[in-house]
Amino acid sequence: MLKVDCIVCGTCVADILVRPVKLSEPPGAGRLFHVEPIDVAVGGIVCNSGTALRRLGMRVAASSLVGNDLWSSVVRSRLEAEGIDTTAIHTHPTLATSTTAVLIDPTGERSFAHHVGAPEGIDLAFIRRESSHFASSRMALVGYFGLLPGLEPMLADSLAAIKQTGCQVAIETGGSGGSFAALLPAMQHIDIYVPSIDEAMHQTRLCDPRDMIACYRSHGAAGIVGVKMGVRGSILSPEANVFVEIPCLSAPGPVVDTTGAGDSFLAGLIAGVLRTMPLREAGLLGAATAACCVTGRGATAGLRSFDDTQALTRAACL
Repeated sequence: MLKVDCIVCGTCVADILVRPVKLSEPPGAGRLFHVEPIDVAVGGIVCNSGTALRRLGMRVAASSLVGNDLWSSVVRSRLEAEGIDTTAIHTHPTLATSTTAVLIDPTGERSFAHHVGAPEGIDLAFIRRESSHFASSRMALVGYFGLLPGLEPMLADSLAAIKQTGCQVAIETGGSGGSFAALLPAMQHIDIYVPSIDEAMHQTRLCDPRDMIACYRSHGAAGIVGVKMGVRGSILSPEANVFVEIPCLSAPGPVVDTTGAGDSFLAGLIAGVLRTMPLREAGLLGAATAACCVTGRGATAGLRSFDDTQALTRAACL
């Protein structure tokens, strides 16, 4: 029997949140300024999508690299507190845990001081070493493509290695979306791929979401392909020339922070697919998960249980 529903492999980050910091004014050398209590959170797809999947009732494992430092225990403990299996999170012998200092303006605008750290070491060899973990999972979510320099050049071989274990594959993009040249040979191995419209535009040089999807299809994409369009919703395609439009659902409370909304949408979509929901219902679960996400500070505070999240989709299903 498979141990988990989804293993999330890739970027995990310790976030140090500092607010308020007036980003329009330099602090000046040697100056001390007072801020609110400094908070520590976790981010990156492993933590964001992993937590969303777990709250939606999925059995989840995490796979990544961290450093031999204080921040690694923060990442592990936060994941374990959510009930996520951290057996496949390993300590890199020389690289530090990925960290970000998030400077937050009183208006909510943010600047990020980021150190990529240990996830740089995720490569084809790492994927092959983790084959037993992939073999025990129904789905692998890998990300962020575009922010994993060790994996990107060998993406096709890495995803093929995961597929050979019997595990389905979804990927998530980050940054500008990664190299289209590296993505193309990997498309045949991807079961779910839903980049943002900006990332898809960067990759395909096209403007219309349906044309973008058609472009991915022409390069071998056979699974679920889509484009996230923010407040305009999303469009999903289960097969060539078939499109399902998913609206952006209203948040069940004031919008506090949009961090992690895209990761939450993908987690909800995957949870719906793993629950064998029809694609529209799975997409609506993704939209509802994103709607919950934006009601909390950070990427995970607003996330809710499956029943509470699913309740948001009922009006859209009528």
